[in-house]
This record gives sequence, C-alpha cells and structure tokens, in this order.
Amino acid sequence: MRHIAKLMVASAFTALLATTAQTTVSLAQTPKDTVVMAKQIDDIISLDPAEAFEFSGVEVGANVYDKLVGVNLADGNKIVGELAESWTVSPDQLTYTFKLRPGVKFHSGNALTAEDVVYSIQRAVTLNKSPGFILAQFGLNKDTVLDKVKATDAGTVVITVSQPFAPTFFLNCLTSGVASVVDSKLVKANEKDGDWGNGWMKLNSAGSGAYKVRAYRPNEQYALDANESWYKGAPKNKRVIVRHVAEPASQRLLLEKGDVDMARNLSKDQLAGVKDNKDVEIVQGTKGYILYLGLNQKNPNLAKPEVREALKYLVDYSAIEKNIVEGTYKHHESFLPNGFLGAIDDKPYKFDVAKAKELLAKAGLPNGFTVTMDTRSVNPITDIAQAIQSNWAQAGVKLELIPGDGKQTLTKYRARTHDIYIGQWGPDYLDPHTNAETFAINADNGEDAKSKTLAWRNAWDIPEMTKKTQANVLESDAEKRAEIYGDLQREHQKVSPFVIMFQQIEVTAERKNVKGWVIGPSSDTNFYAPITKG
Repeated sequence: MRHIAKLMVASAFTALLATTAQTTVSLAQTPKDTVVMAKQIDDIISLDPAEAFEFSGVEVGANVYDKLVGVNLADGNKIVGELAESWTVSPDQLTYTFKLRPGVKFHSGNALTAEDVVYSIQRAVTLNKSPGFILAQFGLNKDTVLDKVKATDAGTVVITVSQPFAPTFFLNCLTSGVASVVDSKLVKANEKDGDWGNGWMKLNSAGSGAYKVRAYRPNEQYALDANESWYKGAPKNKRVIVRHVAEPASQRLLLEKGDVDMARNLSKDQLAGVKDNKDVEIVQGTKGYILYLGLNQKNPNLAKPEVREALKYLVDYSAIEKNIVEGTYKHHESFLPNGFLGAIDDKPYKFDVAKAKELLAKAGLPNGFTVTMDTRSVNPITDIAQAIQSNWAQAGVKLELIPGDGKQTLTKYRARTHDIYIGQWGPDYLDPHTNAETFAINADNGEDAKSKTLAWRNAWDIPEMTKKTQANVLESDAEKRAEIYGDLQREHQKVSPFVIMFQQIEVTAERKNVKGWVIGPSSDTNFYAPITKG
C-alpha cells in the first residue's frame, strides 16, 4: 500500500519536526519530548467537535477541548467538574446552573466565558451533525436553544431541559465530545457562508484543552502541540504525533525499530510476536465498543424477521474469537457493553447452519440469497468479514464484500445506502442510554429525520420499543432502570436487525520508556497529557 511504503522510507514526524528549529533525529529514535503513535485513523471525517463522531476524531477532540464536566476514571467514572467549578440542580430537575472556573483561556489567548459555552451549544444543535442528537434530546434546537441556554453573567451558565431527566443522565451527556466548549471569537473569524466555521474546524482547532492541533493531513497523520497554560497543568510531553498505519504488521515493525513509541492496533498475531520483546510492554483496557453487523431494512430479504435471526445463527462467534481476535475482543451479543448499568451477558446465538437453513426456508429463501457488506479495509475487520462470508456460504447466503476506507464506509452507512455494514459502536458518554438510544430508538424513520440513530440508519421502524427506551431515562431508581434495560436487550437480541458479536479489549503495545498511558472505556477517555517518556 502507498502509505505503508512511505512509512518505510522516512518517519512522518521527522518531516514535521523539520519545520521547527529542533535537530532532526535518526529514524530509530523519537524525540524525548514527543510521543509518536501508530494507529488506524482513516475513520476521521472531521476534527470539529460538533461533527466528529468517529473513534479517532472523538479521541482528538478529547485532548483538544474542555467541557463543563468530565468523568473521574479512577473513581468509578464519577462525574466531576471541569470548566464548571460547581453546579446545582433545581428541585424539579429541569434547571441546571453551572459556575465556571475563573481564569481559563483558549489556545488563542482569548478568555473563556459563559458566552462561549452558550455559543458552543447553540452551534452544535444548529449544525445538527451526527452527534447533535445527544443535546437535542433535551429539547435543544436552533429555535429553542437561546431560550434554554443562557449566560446570566460571565461566569454562570443556566441550562433548562424539557423533562425531569435523571440528573446523572443529563450530566453524562455533557461529557460527550459534542458538548465541547469552543473559542467563539476564533470560530466566528473563520466562518464562511454561514457555516458556523465548520469548514475551517474540520482541519483546525479552537479549544482550551491539553493540546492544540498543529497539523492534520487526512489518512496520513495529525500532530498536537501541548498547551503549556492548560488549567490542569502542562501536559507531560510537548507534542503528540499520530500516524495512520493501516497494517498491524507495519505497526509492529515501526514499534520494534523505535520509529514509534506506541502501536495502537496490533492484531492477535502481532501481540503474540511482541510479547517476549524486552523493550515492549502491553497495556490493556476493556472498551465499551461493540462490534456488530447492521442489516438495512430497506433490503426486502433482510427485512424478513426469519432472515435476521438466521444470520445471527450463521456467525461462528467462537471460531472468530479464537482464530482472529483473541485478546482484543470477547464474545458479546447485547447492545450494552459489560461494565454499564443494566448490561447482560446472555448469548442466545451460536453457529448452527441447520437452524439457519430452517429459518431461511420459512422466509421463502431455501436456497439462500445474495447480499453485499461494506467493509473497512483494515484488520481485523477484513478478516472477520471474510470469516462471516465463509460461514454464510454454508447456508447458501452469498456475501459480497465491498471494501473501502473508514470515511467511505461510514458515509455510505449514514446515507442508508448499504445492505450490510460491519463496524463498531462506542459509547458517547458513560450512561446506558448512550447505546440504548442508538440501538433501540428510531423516533422518525423518514429520510429527513432529526435523530439518525443506528436503528434509523438501518431503517428499523420501532415505535413501541422507542417509547419504552425513551421512558427509561426518566426512571430515577437505578435497580428498576437496570431491570428495564435487561428486558429491552433480550427483546432486541431476538428481533433487531443487528448481529452483535463482540466487545473490544483495546490493547496498546508501547516502548518500555513510555509511562502513564491509561486506556479509558470510550474514545472520550483516552488522554494523552499524562504520558511520559524516560
């Protein structure tokens, strides 16, 4: 592949550093104050926090922008103040008042005020890009936002929501990337034709967080410079460079040569290969990411309930886990990942060709049918897709794989022009509604729906399940809420157009002189600032 060949010729960070006064280093050594990662980042569509909704783009935003509140990973994901020094909730659970931390400045030097918070929320709900529904569900839209989100003074923001949601649910949503606070003066200065600065923000940043974007080249790399004036204290490293390396084998080679400090996407075989390398350590973290197939209900064959269930019996979950993803994914068949309130560990499906054939015959397809799957051209996705292709063929289902990069396959998926999509879904915030909403709510199945959840992307029209799922965010009793989510998932497993297969275990292989990297449960919780190099 073209970009792999480039990587073998020269380090991408060397070209970047050549623009500074620093001395060029040898190929097998990264600068002491710079952390260099090899990672698959071809899924990035935008760096704008109002638009970014892919794992890699969200991770960039988590390190560039601050939010009103965040989570403390070391304390059970407890909600803690970030830009908000404190907050209060009205007795009717409709009004939230946030007192801002004084003295915070954006990377530009502009002071961060309550007006920036109001502008950021207004901008996000008005643009209404992919993550916009996270804020819109609280009654915030382009017409209502300035009535419901107000700066009562430079250091106070008051937000009024439409219903008495559980406060933890609302606050968890404010930890999502779409709730990032942007520098309103800088964004307005780069606005073009009423786009709220979105065109400029796709490649640049306007934040106050631990890092600022130095350069971003799509499908190649991004470089972040440390914000020495960050309110939490300067990051432990001066710069982070993340290079797109699609092949795990190439990531391993670069790591072992010392051309990168961290390899983020090593496969089962590559991890086994570096296990005994005395210069390499392995860091693991259980991720909330779910690997699944989405079956578009616009396809008349996939719209048949017997076909949907047959395809769930036609995945050899155990063989794929053992032979392809061992150590990086674990078998999981429900939409809530382990570790979330209400998660279940039920596994009702296993590889059963006879059962699948019986269901296909009942659907009027005794000889199977032909269907396509959009497949991101990276491992292990390609290997998993090929394994499923082989599994399905045993029941006469001819699966044609359509390869593409992350941006191509996601764009097609979001337009509902796929047959089947294989991909991951990760939590946008650490509340169970984050997955329940996207997998089990479709409030409007029309092409111009305001909320385009995964259920919507697969044209699954579910008014009754939608009502049940929406109602559960108003339940303040955690035990009752968990019980409802359990029932909901069991129904979903049986009838949904989702073949849920695995939950990810994220693994990073790093040079032994690298310390401080902690893998969080979501892309929003992968933080670069604590990383040090000895």
